[in-house]
Amino acid sequence: MAGDASDPAFLTRAFRGAHAVHTLLPYDPASPDYHGDQDRLGESIVAAVRAAGVRHVVALSSVGADVPAGTGFLTSLFRQEQRLRALADVHVLALRPGYFFESVAAAADVVREHGVNVDAIAGDVPIPMVATRDVGDAAARALVARDWSGFAVRELLGPRDLTYAEATRILGDALGRPDLGYVQLPGEEMAAILVQAGFAPQVAALHVEFAGALGDGTIRAQERSVAGTRSTTTPTGFEDVVGELMGVAAP
Repeated sequence: MAGDASDPAFLTRAFRGAHAVHTLLPYDPASPDYHGDQDRLGESIVAAVRAAGVRHVVALSSVGADVPAGTGFLTSLFRQEQRLRALADVHVLALRPGYFFESVAAAADVVREHGVNVDAIAGDVPIPMVATRDVGDAAARALVARDWSGFAVRELLGPRDLTYAEATRILGDALGRPDLGYVQLPGEEMAAILVQAGFAPQVAALHVEFAGALGDGTIRAQERSVAGTRSTTTPTGFEDVVGELMGVAAP
């Protein structure tokens, strides 16, 4: 069904009769009121789940959504988890993936043009990262299995944490630039670059706050990647998908 996700009446019609629903709050870098828009969508989802009588919800959240403030974009996911927790007689599974490989790969055009990867994220801090295909697989399995009760959390972490410097090296190998380097920019400079690229000023500021929270450990996985622990560790590494994401042959 096509419609306005901020309209709870529309979502109620879409959800009615479903055994389970998968929900998320889409990221919009151009939003002039990012958290306000996220709150409206989140409230619409919760109202529709309640009105439609849905019993199982798989909600896309994020590592760091357990922290109430100071995490940039993720504050809206904390708020949404709290709304979902308050639903009576609904079994909610919050999937908390790490940083998407696709977000690293999004820098490819900048890399090609300038020969360097830049962001406000500390380059030497290990970050839990994950492939979105693995997140999708986990969500699909959960929708079918419905094997949890109450409010549950599953972290989705890649085979190993990567620093931004390591991820940049892998990106460079895929692009035929094995010497590609990463430069951490001051927050104000990074925000200005993002605004120039079309980000709303508020969203640019949230990105910088998010980067700082990654760097200082405010955003961190509650469970570490452990080989064989499939509830937390996903199989795909950045090396496995970077070529596909770049549209080039894998290294």
